[in-house]
Amino acid sequence: MCLAIPGKIVKIREDTGTVDLGGINQEVSLTFIPQVTVGDWVLIHTGFAINIISEDDAIKTIELLQAAYAK
Repeated sequence: MCLAIPGKIVKIREDTGTVDLGGINQEVSLTFIPQVTVGDWVLIHTGFAINIISEDDAIKTIELLQAAYAK
C-alpha cells in the first residue's frame, strides 16, 4: 500500500517546493504539478507533490492519520 501525505507549500524555487508538514519543512519536487502556488495544499508521495487538494481535505486527512497512528 502506498501512502501520500498532505502538506502546505510555503516556498517555491523553480521546480522545487518547500512544504510544511506540521512544523517540519521538507523539499519536494513540483514536476508533476507546475501550476502549484505558495499556500496550496498538496499530496506528497516519495518526495514528489502529486496533486493539489483543498485545505478541508488536507485537514481531514491529517486528523485521520493522527488517529490511526495514535494507537
